[in-house]
Amino acid sequence: MGSDMTKIPHDVFHIDEADASRLLATLPLPFAVLFERANVSVELFAPRGSDTQSPHTRDELYIVAAGSGTFRRADQVCEFKAGDLLFVPAHVEHRFERFSDDFRTWVIFFGPQGGTAV
Repeated sequence: MGSDMTKIPHDVFHIDEADASRLLATLPLPFAVLFERANVSVELFAPRGSDTQSPHTRDELYIVAAGSGTFRRADQVCEFKAGDLLFVPAHVEHRFERFSDDFRTWVIFFGPQGGTAV
């Protein structure tokens, strides 16, 4: 992605997951915003110990980059592993549970505030 990932780029050609992981390891929060443009935001998320996130105001996709565990979306639960994709509509309770130490996932927020209609 380049040498300075502290600025949030609006025109990205390539994001290297290894570079993004190294950046994330230097930050106090469990996520790094790597790209924002119009109604799309891309982050790398790696909770440490537990996942304490709250519902978000936009729809989101998780693409698991590494690790495995259990994911809860409202009253639904599934096992996940690297390469899996998970979808969460806006305002729905969700969290990663019992995840491996190496777990990290891409997060893609998209669409308008409040989510998209079905």
